[in-house]
Amino acid sequence: MLVHVKRWLKNSPHPFAKSLFHFAKNLRNPQMMVIPLLHSSLYHLHQFVKELCHELLRIIYYTPLFKSQIKGSKKQLFLYSGMPQVLGQLNIECSDNVRMSGISTFCGRVGNLTTPTLIIGNNVDIGWQNAFSVGQKITLEDDVRLAGRVFLAGFPGHPIDCERRAQGDSDDESQIGDIIIKRGAWLGTGVTVLAGVTIGEGAIIGAGSVVTKNIPAFTIAAGNPAKVVKHIKES
Repeated sequence: MLVHVKRWLKNSPHPFAKSLFHFAKNLRNPQMMVIPLLHSSLYHLHQFVKELCHELLRIIYYTPLFKSQIKGSKKQLFLYSGMPQVLGQLNIECSDNVRMSGISTFCGRVGNLTTPTLIIGNNVDIGWQNAFSVGQKITLEDDVRLAGRVFLAGFPGHPIDCERRAQGDSDDESQIGDIIIKRGAWLGTGVTVLAGVTIGEGAIIGAGSVVTKNIPAFTIAAGNPAKVVKHIKES
């Protein structure tokens, strides 16, 4: 009954129905008067308390919990926005001065003879919503920068054959590969890097690119598939 009344109020051309519909909308969403000094002060207090809580959680909870599950020197690890999700069996080796978004996912391939390994060098930035699927090994060398929504696809998770996919079979060994991001490389927002790819030292990958082949050092590459569009300097 209520649904029919709402539909009539919303769609009826009758002036009374339109007036009643607008009255109901205003009744549903009442507005309080803004008192500038009061609400401005409350806003700043809210921001302060929120940031304080986030910092305390980062320092005394998320960071030590995550560091307990990874190897390496891991000095001055800076987590923000929570704690990364780790799926499957995965060795993570982390060096120093790494900044890492907690809204990241690290996944190790199931079925390997050895445990997959993620190696993170010194002074590395791992941005918001990064996802790493580690087939055997993914290496981020020193000074690497990864923007948001970067996907390092070391394994696909499914076989090429559609009938085997339907049966839930895993991918084949031929489909997996190591990914190496060399020193100082920078991957823009939304970049995908496929298995078996090495991105050279100091290279820059444009936003939204899909990297299917090795990228030379000190070049800018972009597109799908990514191609070199500019040389920064001689490697």
